[in-house]
Amino acid sequence: MHYEGNVIRPPSEAHSIILQVTVGCSHNICTFCGAYKDVRFKIKDEAIIDGDIDFASRHCRRQKRVFLADGDVLILSQRRFVKLFKEIRKKLPWVNKISLYAHAKAILSKSEEQLRELKKLGLNRIYMGLESGANDVLQRIRKGADAEKMIKAAQHIRQVDIFLSVTVLLGIAGVADSLQHARATAHVLAAMAPNQIAALTLMVMDNTPLGKQVRSGEFTLPDSKTILTELRELVSCLDVKRPCQFQANHASNYLSINCRLPRDKGRIVTEIDTALAGGRALRPEFMRAL
Repeated sequence: MHYEGNVIRPPSEAHSIILQVTVGCSHNICTFCGAYKDVRFKIKDEAIIDGDIDFASRHCRRQKRVFLADGDVLILSQRRFVKLFKEIRKKLPWVNKISLYAHAKAILSKSEEQLRELKKLGLNRIYMGLESGANDVLQRIRKGADAEKMIKAAQHIRQVDIFLSVTVLLGIAGVADSLQHARATAHVLAAMAPNQIAALTLMVMDNTPLGKQVRSGEFTLPDSKTILTELRELVSCLDVKRPCQFQANHASNYLSINCRLPRDKGRIVTEIDTALAGGRALRPEFMRAL
């Protein structure tokens, strides 16, 4: 397989065929993300992608899912997408699910008809980064979309019945705005109605604007207690109306949580309270990772 730079995928795509369609991220100005800071965004040549599909057809017959990398693949034209998906279906007929990352702007650039066409051709899951539901936080981290646009993009996906996984970032609002961030994020998540919510914990990268803010003292990293209190507030305020998988089991998290909401809400709040009281061990700093 032909890969350029750092290829990043969601934890749930660990056993998928990783097909790199774009290099980098078309947005690439979020203050907290250093994944593609020195990478110029580009769409890879069709011949290279076709070669990778041919490779997968010979060597990846046990993998039934394909994840399209890098960041924001949905920015591709509909023509390119249809051609790509048909090629995957033709050469990898055993693959039953295709997934990708998408930014709100790219999602809203697709019509309902286009999304339905992609779903019919195999698009099963979209991973979308919300990070925060607080507009002032979204503006500070240069996310490129406000809460209203995030909700609209999510609803655009859900109306065509594509599985939606939304990521939020604990700690991204700093210490002073921690609880406000948690409440606003819970409110926006409820309106988005995703199938899955993944809560990660901020780990600052040195090559980012946020890293510079930490070094200058402009941004204070929340400690583990503040992060757990924020997580508790998020879960407590999260009023989902239909079953949703909630996970905070990424390597960045201090406390591993994997549950169904609203069913397990009370139990999870109790588990967090136990951890806050010292009754449950947290992941030590040296074991935390992106």
